[in-house]
Amino acid sequence: MGADKIIPCCRWIIIFLLFSCTEKYPPVEVNSMFTLLPSVYTGIDFENTLVDELGFNVFKYRNYYNGGGVAIGDINSDYLPDIYLVANNESNRLYINKGNMQFKDVTKDAGVAGLHKWSTGVSMVDISGDGLLDIYVCNSGNIKGDSRANELFINQGSVPGGIPAFKEAAADYGIDDNGFSTHAAFFDYDNDGDLDLYVLNNAFRAISTFDLSKNLRLKRDLYGGDKLYRNDGGVFKDVSENTGIYGSVIGFGLGLMVADVNNDNWMDIYVANDFFERDYLYINNQDGTYKEQLEEMISHVSLSSMGGDIADINNDGFVDIFTTDMLPEDDYRLKTTFTYEPFEYKQKEVDWGYYHQLSQNSLQLNNGFGLSNNITFSDVGFFAGLAQTDWSWCTMIVDLNNDGLKDIFITNGMYRDVTDQDYLDFLRKDENIQKVLRGDFIDIPELIRKIPSTKLSNYAFQNNGDLTFNNQAKMWGLDKPSFSNGAAYGDLDGDGDNDLIINNVNQAAFVYRNETNNFTDNHYLKVKLVGEGMNTYAIGAKVSVQCNNQPIFVHELMPMKVFQSSVDYVLTIGLGENNLVDTLVVDWPNGTRIKLDNIQANQSVTLYQKDAQPYYRELPKQAEPLLKEITATFPVQHQHVENHFIDFHREPLIPHILSNEGPKMTAGDINGDGLDDLFIGGAKGSPGKLLIQTDSGSFISTNEQLLIEGGIS
Repeated sequence: MGADKIIPCCRWIIIFLLFSCTEKYPPVEVNSMFTLLPSVYTGIDFENTLVDELGFNVFKYRNYYNGGGVAIGDINSDYLPDIYLVANNESNRLYINKGNMQFKDVTKDAGVAGLHKWSTGVSMVDISGDGLLDIYVCNSGNIKGDSRANELFINQGSVPGGIPAFKEAAADYGIDDNGFSTHAAFFDYDNDGDLDLYVLNNAFRAISTFDLSKNLRLKRDLYGGDKLYRNDGGVFKDVSENTGIYGSVIGFGLGLMVADVNNDNWMDIYVANDFFERDYLYINNQDGTYKEQLEEMISHVSLSSMGGDIADINNDGFVDIFTTDMLPEDDYRLKTTFTYEPFEYKQKEVDWGYYHQLSQNSLQLNNGFGLSNNITFSDVGFFAGLAQTDWSWCTMIVDLNNDGLKDIFITNGMYRDVTDQDYLDFLRKDENIQKVLRGDFIDIPELIRKIPSTKLSNYAFQNNGDLTFNNQAKMWGLDKPSFSNGAAYGDLDGDGDNDLIINNVNQAAFVYRNETNNFTDNHYLKVKLVGEGMNTYAIGAKVSVQCNNQPIFVHELMPMKVFQSSVDYVLTIGLGENNLVDTLVVDWPNGTRIKLDNIQANQSVTLYQKDAQPYYRELPKQAEPLLKEITATFPVQHQHVENHFIDFHREPLIPHILSNEGPKMTAGDINGDGLDDLFIGGAKGSPGKLLIQTDSGSFISTNEQLLIEGGIS
């Protein structure tokens, strides 16, 4: 064959190969700000498949449908974020990023499939201090306790872009926790330069077996209670009991968030608890211990707290706290899946230390430092439009459209509606109860199949910049109904916006490519931090960005703070229309700082802790009070005593009790001496009190009988 024929033949072969590639990776049509990519394009064919078994099911393990987590991070040092997906009852999977949103499953070669335990949460962290990300997997589910220990896969390294090998070494480090673990977070709680570990566990004991009583949270439980492990030179020691951490039989932990809540450069901890136990807010005492202070700082919390996140949603320099619950937005689901506890029971919960809990998502807005120089929070969940998102799990506070405002993404859905009231009525039928009493055969799988199963759309709330949010899930292309649980974000394709990975139950994982660059002119800055010592990824560092004298964008580096998942370590910071960063400040965990000026947008910068300098940190000034309390000098002792009356017994549909709003009060000059006097009304059947002011500013109480006779009691 002549050369003139070989060249055209080769040309046709090349064209055929290119066409074949096009068939294998068809172009994906872009119609919205996020594009759901098919597995044939991405190579991610993962599905967390759950089959209701006779011996192990939702009747025997209440967290059966809670799903698995996601971790994003560069595990092979090629500057492309890789993905680890958790399966509850099958092999976990590791996907190497090959670029252009295409991935390769390397689970078997890397040795990170796990031992087919009931896996839940996952964290990527460099625990060995060699600059390579390791993988920590939480396990739960097995009632008998065998094969439930958490796993730590140590990265043995590879050539850049290659497939690293991993070695399981949880027992060597002392963190093969055998509890019913949900998630774990690595951070430096004692500021000694290495990473410690908080393991969030979820007590297995059935809720119906508890008699509500005081001080249950003080009774420690080996498998259900949380654990705080201190890193002592590469070996971890359980220091929970001596550091003020609850580890009880009512530790129903679902959400774990670590952040510097009070801006003192020490990491605090928020634990979101399910069921009747309230959440915990641990404030770092800066001496190796914590003090739980939720009731001093927050007026009420979510009831069945699920996931959550901590971040600064209004760019005021103080982090805010968001937790999810199960309050439906749809009226039909509100009526069919929601239950209400009797008022007397709720009061007993409050009296016995379980605090004020409401069935709603809570957005706790950080008020900053008050008169006592302490941080407080105010729940603005309903005001913000965020309170009702149904059966919600993972919350990610992240700027999805690069406008400089952090949005909120929430995964949603429960594979079986185990709280469906019609189904529960069916279970309570006499014929079913009699079967149990007689010991008749009960077809458990059939009972489970009768539980309703309703896919729900995830929520994507756009931040309006005024403490309100709008759900843009449909407009942004993120509303595909699903049973979504764990999720994570990171810039997977290197184009300067955050893409999303979502782990679903009995449905393929979602891979969403962010198309912000096609729909907006917003800019970004990507920041990678390189720490020193054993904290090589600078966990706990804060990055502050200011553009054009606008509010400062503050981002705290803490990847392991969303439901069962771990987000990428590289910060993608939206700048809005600003194409220049006036000032970039990095505050490192050891108290040093880097400050850079005039940085062009739309690029990636890598900053090193070794280049940082010590700086003087100015403490906040205590506010001066506008009013002065003089209660102790008030000469008249008066206490209003209300009649015991429960409005809900008469009007069960009213939203609040109206009979205990306190006394009416009015001021005026009743005797014409030019001084204001005070009248305080009494409860029904009780006289009021008239206080006459004297020239000295004190008050004299009048005879109550005169008020009664005068008909003004």
